[in-house]
Amino acid sequence: MTDERGDAAAAAARRPELDRIAPPLPGRAVIRQRWSDFLFLHWRVPASEVAPMLPAGTRPDVFDGSAWVGLIPFVLSDHAFLPLPPVPGLGTFIEINVRTYSVDEQGNHGVVFRSLDAEQLPSVLAAQALFGLPYRWAQAGMRRDAARGTVEYRARRRSGQHPRTRILARPGAAPVDTGLSRFLTARWGFHERHLGRTIHARNTHEPWPLVEAELLALDDQLVAAAGFPGLAARNPDSVLATPLGHPGLITEFAAARTLPSGDAQRARRGRPVD
Repeated sequence: MTDERGDAAAAAARRPELDRIAPPLPGRAVIRQRWSDFLFLHWRVPASEVAPMLPAGTRPDVFDGSAWVGLIPFVLSDHAFLPLPPVPGLGTFIEINVRTYSVDEQGNHGVVFRSLDAEQLPSVLAAQALFGLPYRWAQAGMRRDAARGTVEYRARRRSGQHPRTRILARPGAAPVDTGLSRFLTARWGFHERHLGRTIHARNTHEPWPLVEAELLALDDQLVAAAGFPGLAARNPDSVLATPLGHPGLITEFAAARTLPSGDAQRARRGRPVD
């Protein structure tokens, strides 16, 4: 009979989601989007700091002994509920999310979103209703400066204390493909607590065309509002981007699946159920 440490080691050995190539979806795609103009800013944090924030049935996913918190702005476009064409009126908009990383007892590695700020109110409401994702309606913008090779994001939430962010970075030309870059970006799904259950929703797209990037300026309140005060006051431990001018990635999501309860997981492994 294996113990909890044995299960953790076995799960760590099964890391298809951390491959650069996405595994096949577990069912038909139900949502399609185009993602482009990514910046990935990440900080190391103790796993104990993120553990209380994760959905039931998951634990912090760690790399090099640390959990990681990301501030991720990008452009979302061509949103479609399949098999229908892209939804008229949604157009192209900015999303900026604060996230950390999780793994469940089945070995599914995922993203856990602490907040997602987006311009389109209908998309915000739909994501909250369908998946329980913590979307917030925000005013946001993005500007590319081809002459300087920079990209700048600005956002201000329309509710609460109106936290804001400004991120200015210069994507480089050197490709990046390391164990850490895959851990931070090749997640292929998310975990969320929705309607009293923990769900895992898988996604797929072409491999990330990651490049190194230089952070030129950061004035951020979103990370603190997501439960990590003071974190954005220090330099990120990793800064990555997609190349300027890259057309983006077509991303597809399968329907979310409910994780087994703790009792069901223990019974399947032959352990006593309290």
